[in-house]
Amino acid sequence: MVSVYDLKPKFQNLLRPLCTGLARAGVTANQVTTSAAVMSIALGCAIAATRGATWALYLMPPVLFARMALNAIDGMLAREFNQKSRLGAVLNELGDVVSDTALYLPLALIAGVSPILVSLVVVIGVITEMAGVVAVQIGAARRYDGPFGKSDRALFFGAVALALAMGLQPGLWTDVVLILAALAGLLTILNRARGALKETAV
Repeated sequence: MVSVYDLKPKFQNLLRPLCTGLARAGVTANQVTTSAAVMSIALGCAIAATRGATWALYLMPPVLFARMALNAIDGMLAREFNQKSRLGAVLNELGDVVSDTALYLPLALIAGVSPILVSLVVVIGVITEMAGVVAVQIGAARRYDGPFGKSDRALFFGAVALALAMGLQPGLWTDVVLILAALAGLLTILNRARGALKETAV
């Protein structure tokens, strides 16, 4: 199914000159991965501490974009500059889940936003990434099927944060979009599990 993840190759091509420069400067993939996680956790703490202050919510879209760029760069550094490692693989997977949780869960503290629905979408997101990794356990490739993978969740939560920052009051609309996000996440889990099973059925 269509996903923002499908745009990744073009995005990587745009970032390749920067990636090359970082490699020449001695920056490692693990440093980039860690930086993305620290940045996400810092903003998540700011949103939580201020209960969704306007300035903190306005930072969500650019931070998510920067994190997507860093995630693309760490992958290129690992693959194209011989920096693959077992530690890197662990940091990459755990970093994404920790960053997502740290960034999105604090939205549950904003008055008028359903904490149950935000928590549900975050938990489903964690299970979604687990479904992608579990595929490797049965001999399939790491699954990135949509329609609501990591990049799609980033686009979704970035848009919600921006709408709230611009003064749109939470209420029925936030409940509706969060329910739709949860359903899209469940469909993504199903697609990843089905894709892994299909791949290993040969």
